[in-house]
Amino acid sequence: METTDVLILGAGAAGMFAGIEAGRRGRRVMVLDHAKTPGEKIRISGGGRCNFTNLSTAPEAFLSQNPRFALSALRRYRPADFIARLDRAGIAWHEKTLGQLFCDGKATQVVRMLTDDLRDCGAELRLGVEIDAIRHDAGFVVETGGGAIRAQSLIVATGGKSIPKMGATGLGYRIAESFGLPVTETRPALVPLAFAEQDLARTALMAGVAVQARVRAGRTGFDEALLFTHRGLSGPAILQISSYWREGTPVSIDLAPGADIVARLKAMRSEAGRVAVHNALARLLPEKLAVFATENAGVAGRLADLNNASLERLAQAVKEWEVRPVATEGYRTAEVTLGGISTEALEARTMAVKSVPGLYFIGEVVDVTGWLGGYNFQWAWSSGWAAGQVA
Repeated sequence: METTDVLILGAGAAGMFAGIEAGRRGRRVMVLDHAKTPGEKIRISGGGRCNFTNLSTAPEAFLSQNPRFALSALRRYRPADFIARLDRAGIAWHEKTLGQLFCDGKATQVVRMLTDDLRDCGAELRLGVEIDAIRHDAGFVVETGGGAIRAQSLIVATGGKSIPKMGATGLGYRIAESFGLPVTETRPALVPLAFAEQDLARTALMAGVAVQARVRAGRTGFDEALLFTHRGLSGPAILQISSYWREGTPVSIDLAPGADIVARLKAMRSEAGRVAVHNALARLLPEKLAVFATENAGVAGRLADLNNASLERLAQAVKEWEVRPVATEGYRTAEVTLGGISTEALEARTMAVKSVPGLYFIGEVVDVTGWLGGYNFQWAWSSGWAAGQVA
C-alpha cells in the first residue's frame, strides 16, 4: 500500500492551493482528481481570463448558515496575498469593475502557476483517478482504481455539483455523510432563471436584449446587467439574485434604475406629443423592451393623448416589473453550489473536522458561497491556505 502524509481529493483551486501550502511545510503530498486535466473551473472562469479574486471580502458577500465562519480564513489569507503570488509569477492582471480582478492573458496561466508550484514543493498530482472507498483506519485509507493509499491527513476539495459536464459530482457530500457530518441543503447558485412557457411566449422576442437593472428578491438587491434569454433571464444581476431566490417567490426588477420615467415622458409629451408612447419610451430603453413595457402597462397611442395616470402606470411597469421564475437552469449552468458541509462541523481557523482528527473540507464543498465576481475563488485560496498550514 502506498503512503503519504497528506492526501487531497480534488485538483481544483482549493485542492491545489492546499497541496502547495502543505508541501512547502515539508509534508509529502498527493493530489488526486478523476478529471484528465487540473483546474478546469479556473480555465473557463471569467470568459477564459479567470476572475481570480475580489478586492472586497466583506461578510455580506458570502452566504452560509454562519456567514461569519469564512472570515477567519479570509482575514488570514487575503486578496492582496494572492495578488502578490501572481505578481511573483509574472502574471499580469487588471481590475474590471466592482473590485473584480482578472488576468490580462489566459486563465491557463493561473493553472500553470499552481501545477508548477505543486511540482516545485514535491507534491504529486495524479489525474484520471477514481475514488472507490474511504475508511478511517490509523489515519485514512483511500481505495482507488489504481490501489489503496494511506495518509495521515485527508483534505476533501471535491467541489460541488455545478457544471456536471466538467465532471462535478456530489462525492464530497457523500464522504461527509459517511463520517456522520451534517450537510446543509444544496442547490444551484449563480445561475440563470427560467420562465414558464406562458411567460416565455411574451419575452422570447427580447432574447439577447441587455440592460442595466436593479434586481431584488426579498430584502436583497443587486444593480448590475440583466440579459433576456430564450429560457428566461440571465446576466450578472440575475446570477447574483439566484442565490437568494426561492421557487414560488417573485423577483422585482427596475429596468431603468436612476431614471424618472414619468418626468421624462411628461417632458417629451410637451415637446413631441405626436410621438407614439412606445417610441418615446424607446429613447430610454431598448426598443423591444419599450414595446414590451407598454404592452405590460396596457398603454398605447400618442403621448399627447395619455394622461398622467397612464404615464405613471407605464413607469411602474418599467420600474417595478415583477416576475415569477419557475426554476433555475440547474447545475448544468450554475457557477457554484449553494450549501454543503455544515460549518458547525468544522474549525474556522483550520477547516478541520472537529470530530475526526486529520480530516479537512475546503472550498466549494463547504457551506460557504460567495457572490459573483471572484469571491468564490478567494474562498478557495483562503480555505485551502488555512488547511495547508496544519494538515
